[in-house]
Amino acid sequence: MGMVMAVSFTRYGRLYYLDPGTHSPKIGDRVLVPTEHGSEVAECVWAPSWVNDDIEGLPVCAGIAGPEHLDRDESNRVRRTEGRSIAKKLIRQHKLPMKVIGIDYLDADNVFRLYFSAPGRVDFRALVRDLARGMQARVELRQVGPRDEARLQGGIGPCGRDLCCATFLKDFEPVSVRMAKEQDLPVNPLRISGACGRLMCCLKYEHPLYQEAHARMPRLGAKVTTPEGDGQVVGRNVPADTVTVRLESGRRCACPSASACSPRQQHDERYDAEN
Repeated sequence: MGMVMAVSFTRYGRLYYLDPGTHSPKIGDRVLVPTEHGSEVAECVWAPSWVNDDIEGLPVCAGIAGPEHLDRDESNRVRRTEGRSIAKKLIRQHKLPMKVIGIDYLDADNVFRLYFSAPGRVDFRALVRDLARGMQARVELRQVGPRDEARLQGGIGPCGRDLCCATFLKDFEPVSVRMAKEQDLPVNPLRISGACGRLMCCLKYEHPLYQEAHARMPRLGAKVTTPEGDGQVVGRNVPADTVTVRLESGRRCACPSASACSPRQQHDERYDAEN
C-alpha cells in the first residue's frame, strides 16, 4: 500500500499522479510538480489517499506552491499567450498551412516550444527566424498528429464526457476495425471515430472481454440443446451473456450461454480437434 495524489496543469486537463511525500495538500491547492525543466505549478484534483496498488516510481510532490512560484507561473502563462498570438500572426503572413495546437515556455532556458498540425511537410525555416526575432527567445517547432492534436486541445467525445486522451490516457494503443466487428458495433466511420477522426480509443477497453466470451460461448452456427429444445445459434449477446437460438420449430429464443449445450458428438469433435 501507499499514498497517491493526482494533479492537473490545466482545468479538466490530463491527470498526473504523484507521491505526496511528507505533504498533505487539499483539493484545489496549488502544488509543485517536479519535471525535467524544474518544478512546475499544478492544481491538486485528488487529495492524497491510500491505495492498494504498487506506486513505486511515481514522482514525489515538491511541496505547496508559494507566492513566488505562483508569480512565475502567471508570468509564464502571459508569455505563452503572447507567443501564441505572435505565432498565429506570423503564420498568416508566411501563408503556411499550419494550425497552432499548443505552446510551452521554458523560462529557465528562454525557449518556446510550438506544437502545430499540418496536412503534410512544411518548410518553416523562415518562420522560425521571424518567431525567434518577434518572441526574443529560441523557438522549437514540433508537428503533431491528429490524436496528439485532440489530446492537446481537449474536447467532448461522442459519449458526452471529456476526451480520454486529454484526461487519463498515458499512451495511445493500436485500435483496429476488427475490434469494432468483434463487439458487434456498426462498422460506420461516423459511429466509431473520435474527435480526432481516428478510431475511438475506448474500442480497446472491452475488447479482451469479448475475446474471452467468444471463446467460451457457443459459436455462431453451432447446433445446441437449450431448455426450450434443439436449435442453432444465430446470435450472441456478450454483455448479457446470452445466445439467440433458432429452434427447429422456427421460433427464436434467448437463453443464458451456459444453458446452451452442444450435442455430445459435436462437443467431442471440437475439443479433439483443438487438442
